[in-house]
Amino acid sequence: MTALQRHISGLTTEQIFVRVFALLILGSVGAAAVTGQPVLAGLPAGVLLLYLTVVDFRKVWFLLLFLMAFSVEVSLPGGLGTDLPNEPLMVLLTPIYLVYVIREARHLKGDFIRHPLSLLILLHLGWIFLTTATSGDFVISLKWMLAKTWYIIPFYFMTGSFIKTHRDAKKMMWALFVPLLLVLILTLVRHAMIGFSFEEVNYVMKPFFRNHVNYAAISVLFLPVLWFLRYDYRLFSRQRIFIGFGIIVFLAAVQFSYTRAAYVTLILSIGAYFIIRFKLMRYVTGLIIIGLIAGLTHLFANNKFLDYAPDFNKTVSHTNFDNLLEATAKGEDISTMERVYRWVAGYYMVLEKPLVGFGPGSFYSQYKGYTVTSFKTYVSRNEEKSTVHCYYLLVFAEQGVPGGLIFLVLVFAVLLYGEKIYHETLLPERRRMVMAMLLVFIIIGALNLINDLIEADKVGPFFFISIAVMVNADLRNREKKAAARLAEEK
Repeated sequence: MTALQRHISGLTTEQIFVRVFALLILGSVGAAAVTGQPVLAGLPAGVLLLYLTVVDFRKVWFLLLFLMAFSVEVSLPGGLGTDLPNEPLMVLLTPIYLVYVIREARHLKGDFIRHPLSLLILLHLGWIFLTTATSGDFVISLKWMLAKTWYIIPFYFMTGSFIKTHRDAKKMMWALFVPLLLVLILTLVRHAMIGFSFEEVNYVMKPFFRNHVNYAAISVLFLPVLWFLRYDYRLFSRQRIFIGFGIIVFLAAVQFSYTRAAYVTLILSIGAYFIIRFKLMRYVTGLIIIGLIAGLTHLFANNKFLDYAPDFNKTVSHTNFDNLLEATAKGEDISTMERVYRWVAGYYMVLEKPLVGFGPGSFYSQYKGYTVTSFKTYVSRNEEKSTVHCYYLLVFAEQGVPGGLIFLVLVFAVLLYGEKIYHETLLPERRRMVMAMLLVFIIIGALNLINDLIEADKVGPFFFISIAVMVNADLRNREKKAAARLAEEK
């Protein structure tokens, strides 16, 4: 036996791994220096990530949450785009989790997946698969379907698997909170350096946010989490003071995002809190449904919506926020009227293919043929390739009336179930978390009336995370009820 062999045989597995990994780092850095390809230097990180994924993919999932705030949108050749580093992590975790579920099927409880809200999400995903098969632009729809799948699995089903207790939920919120706080502080400092300019608001938040709407959305939706999380810590404790500082930063971000929808949803969330507390959700949702039916009937009966076409020459962008608010009220703000332009196109697309729609992700490639010229604005060329700016209408146009109704049923079911779960939850800290998650869901739902944020980087994951946390709270409530009944019977 050689000296090298004797040395290796005396090492533990961990010591061997460290030495091999060190050699890999040196080799990768050297290869990067020689070839001029810096990506080679990242090879050790990729190997370590794969190792962690196999050994304990829960850690990789928490890494995904932590990196969410730092994720940036990157354009790829062929017109494709991705979010780095988040999307590759989501793609990595999805098959690993599916293999885990298949291998551990005998030992896993099926109560989470059998929950009515989980079944609605699966129905929603199933209809997406169906409308992908019937899509007029199959390649685009297939890519969108795959992306939707690796959104739902990590952020809904993996949240359901890992976040079962209030302690788990707190860990998750801290993993999300600290990076978000850092990114918001950086953005606010950059914004302050140019006097919080309204004109430059979209510039200062690059590269972490696509635009001021995404920036405002993540800022406003996380406020309920911080508000209720602070009650988990005693007065004047370091954690509570830190969270209080975070609330101030997030409020400042909402203020200087200059996003009208964020202001409205912040006020709406306060009203929603009292609606939930006093068990009024069923009445409010009923009024919303009646209002929507009445409003749509009024607008589209005899094409009355054509009466609201804007004056092309007066519908312009504004460089002053006060002027923007005034123009909005007069129907002269370009972003508002461009939304109407897209909504009209979406309406005609639904009429054209009411059963299965045009296919997931296909709105941009199809809508130009369904626009009405009288609603056209100066930005109707749509160089940023955005969609209809109303997620609910987007689902109806791309997935047909059945797909749109499935999604609406899911939304209203979460609202009604969420209120029920809140009032059935007895543990104070868990009850506060349920309230926070329901308010997060309501804020996202309200923002999506005039935006498309369910698949948006940073914002979209909270749609599924909030539902998963509420479902697990409901399951814990059921377990306690069953245990109490069993105790009574004895």
